Amino acid sequence: MIISNRRITGLSAEVISELVAEVGPLWHERHQVRLSARPRKRSVEAGAKHRLVFVDRLLATLVHLRHGATHDVLACWFGVDRSTITRAIGEVRPLLAGRGCTVSPGVRLRTLAEVVEHLGASGKTGIIDGAEVRVRRPAAGRKDRDKFTSGKNKQNAVKSMVVTDGKGRVLWCSPTEPGSCADITHARQLGLLKLLADGPPVEVLADAGYQGLGAQSGGQVVTPPHRRFKKDAPAWYEEMYERQRKAHSSRRIRVEHGIAHLKNWRSLARHLGRREHISDTVQAVAGLLSHQQTADLIPARQR
Repeated sequence: MIISNRRITGLSAEVISELVAEVGPLWHERHQVRLSARPRKRSVEAGAKHRLVFVDRLLATLVHLRHGATHDVLACWFGVDRSTITRAIGEVRPLLAGRGCTVSPGVRLRTLAEVVEHLGASGKTGIIDGAEVRVRRPAAGRKDRDKFTSGKNKQNAVKSMVVTDGKGRVLWCSPTEPGSCADITHARQLGLLKLLADGPPVEVLADAGYQGLGAQSGGQVVTPPHRRFKKDAPAWYEEMYERQRKAHSSRRIRVEHGIAHLKNWRSLARHLGRREHISDTVQAVAGLLSHQQTADLIPARQR
């Protein structure tokens, strides 16, 4: 089927097969619970059967996340009503979001605490940065309308903290916060400082948006050097400062590559749906991307 092609879904056929085997039973279990929980005049599973089987529901969700295809377009492709596609995506997307990020076959990271523990156990360096996703402007008259305005881009956006390893592989994406939330504030709200204090020694690279966490974390968070001279800096200091800044930037540039791979999924380039679904969308895409990245590292003969 052409819609299951990697250029359409962003995933290889092997990864899609693994998703069907993993997520399918979870979807079926939740579906049975919903059927049993409501008053009924007929037995469960009686009546007309689904016109959209689970595999098609999964594929529709993947195409929606990858290319931002509208529900109307997907309904035409699959030959069902638009409401069926909307309901299918609403059921599958949370299941994908709850999978976490795959770092190796059978190993998933679902929380920031698990990420810190993984980095400490493996001795790897983590890199953090804030990723902004543009969203629609809240309706006029809402009291919290301005809090979605990003201070950096001056656009309506939500923000997620992305954690990658030194090679740019996505390890975790946080739930989103309104775009006005500063990067350092978001990191504190997620409990990063406490996790670093209580966990194993970890080196975490960050940009200037996290300056201040270095001293508070005992040097575990490494940020660019502070500029000591506001003006009329000596030539030797300018040269040293630029050299240190570029050295730090070259170490943490991999997180930008990881965010770029996330933004290749059209649903994160600009989110046009409801803002309450954006956290699930970000975490679902991160989980799918990390799963495919892990699969690409395994030679074909070992699969």
